[in-house]
Amino acid sequence: MPLNRRKFLTRSAATGAGVALAGAAAPAAEAAQAAGPAAAGKPQKPGKRCSLTVMGTTDLHGHVFNWDYFKDGEYTDAAGNAQGLARISTLVDQVRKEKGRGNTLLLDAGDTIQGTPLTYYYAKVDPITAKGGPVHPMAKAMNAIGYDAVALGNHEFNYGIETLRRFEQQCDFPLLGANVVDHRTQKPAFPPYFIKKFHQPGLPPVTVAVLGLTNPGVAIWDKAYVQGKLDFPGLEEQAAKWVPKLRSMGADVVVVSAHSGTSGTSSYGDQLPWVEDAAANVARQVPGIDAILVGHAHKEIPELRVANEKTGKTVVLSEPLCYAERLTLFDIELVFVRGKWEVESVSASLRNSNTVADDPKITKLLSDEHAKVVKYVNQVVGRATQTLTTVDARYRDAPIIDLITKVQEDVVKAALAGTQYAALPVIAQASPFSRTSEIPAGEVTIRDLSSLYVYDNTLVAKLMTGAQVRAYLEYSAEYFVQTPAGAPVDVDRLTNANNRPDYNYDYVSGLQHDIDIAQPAGSRIRNLTYDGAALDDAQQFVMAVNNYRANGGGAFPHVASAQELWSESTEIRTRIAEWVTAKGVLDPKDFASVDWKLTRNGTPVF
Repeated sequence: MPLNRRKFLTRSAATGAGVALAGAAAPAAEAAQAAGPAAAGKPQKPGKRCSLTVMGTTDLHGHVFNWDYFKDGEYTDAAGNAQGLARISTLVDQVRKEKGRGNTLLLDAGDTIQGTPLTYYYAKVDPITAKGGPVHPMAKAMNAIGYDAVALGNHEFNYGIETLRRFEQQCDFPLLGANVVDHRTQKPAFPPYFIKKFHQPGLPPVTVAVLGLTNPGVAIWDKAYVQGKLDFPGLEEQAAKWVPKLRSMGADVVVVSAHSGTSGTSSYGDQLPWVEDAAANVARQVPGIDAILVGHAHKEIPELRVANEKTGKTVVLSEPLCYAERLTLFDIELVFVRGKWEVESVSASLRNSNTVADDPKITKLLSDEHAKVVKYVNQVVGRATQTLTTVDARYRDAPIIDLITKVQEDVVKAALAGTQYAALPVIAQASPFSRTSEIPAGEVTIRDLSSLYVYDNTLVAKLMTGAQVRAYLEYSAEYFVQTPAGAPVDVDRLTNANNRPDYNYDYVSGLQHDIDIAQPAGSRIRNLTYDGAALDDAQQFVMAVNNYRANGGGAFPHVASAQELWSESTEIRTRIAEWVTAKGVLDPKDFASVDWKLTRNGTPVF
């Protein structure tokens, strides 16, 4: 893929307009001016000093409005949070008014075009890739707000490279990915960086460089789209390559926008030689960075200070809460010393979207798109005989999860009919993604089913042995906190051992077993049977798994390396809707089974 060398016009400031460059380091192109007044009301300090503010969001995941498409109403939570770019737009306008628009920069750290029915609709139902297709709502909103640059997130690749490239064309800002390289040439496939010069009256210009880094896990999670086309080397090594180049080009300030958390760990184990959550590693290992906008982990980090191991200099990191619930502010103070600007201090803080109202200009701009998606998700596709819920699906075998596995089994059986694998038993995995999903008795809509399966995963069939399935189940059972017999059971403390998320705990259909949580991890699966008999470790199974799991997501044993028999690009969510539509009636007798239960020393917990 050719390197994108487009130039991006910045928006007009109070005293004029300018341009900034996004592209490769060599040859270094001169970034033009982006004019703007000094921050109104800021007291003048002795000597040549200036202040800049870098604003940042991350993991927007298609949240334009404070709206829950799955609940068909305003978003609410116990903490009183509010979501959506319409709120962020109001916050951004406030900051620009306070600081002076010409003294601010607006960034995002990725995961933009996947995550809500809104983004699904414009990827699959009314796709932006169609001839004469629509402009993506996230492009429209972010263009209107005036984003300067956005780092690529791993979910940007969920709908394939064609959709991502079309989104890129629709944006007035660059999509940055220094560690996204062309597989053949090993050259950047997207702009690695963005440079902007700030001019304040009577002062030398300040050059700010933004380096964009994404998650190496894309190579696993979206293998079907990127294998043989794009490579994703580690954040640390690519930052070490690019930061010195940006400094040599005259950058006075270097900010990294990294779609990578701070923990230094990886959900994919050792399947890749590069760390998934590497932002703090970058701060420690790579000299020359002033601030890092963190993404990917969906955590709220107002300010994290990390000392660089080589220089001792403090690097300031901040991660605003996902879904546009927070806006990060990096306030940067500079002083002019010996003919150049030096960063004197950096501080980070957060602003909360729940403190402001939607920006009317965003509401007006995207009300039609929003209305179309609301209509789409409220289509009735069937009728449920009883209410199904995920409330206790983490620790009880819930029929609503059995619905997912049943659909997956049926799809894979149909796909393998007439092949040499048709006679093999088909089993399926599914995770309790949501703790609040509910399919009510009565009419069932697309939004009801979408709330059950919130990710855009697709289906893969893998060939597994009984022994491998047993190991898979043992690994899954590590999700539970070891609880001795006789000890009180608090369901809120029973799960997520070692911070394992709910989406990395799996049901597996067709196998009956107990999970003895009194036992240590690795020896919890008891009474494992198939078809009424003890599981034969040599028996072969076809296991229906989502593509995240099939490609190694969650680091479950054996599945990533197992032989792939079949796969497809249709989302599992769509398959569920098709299954319910074909049935007409959603009755647990057609899909529910009791396959597992929690025990302690053989006694059921519930």
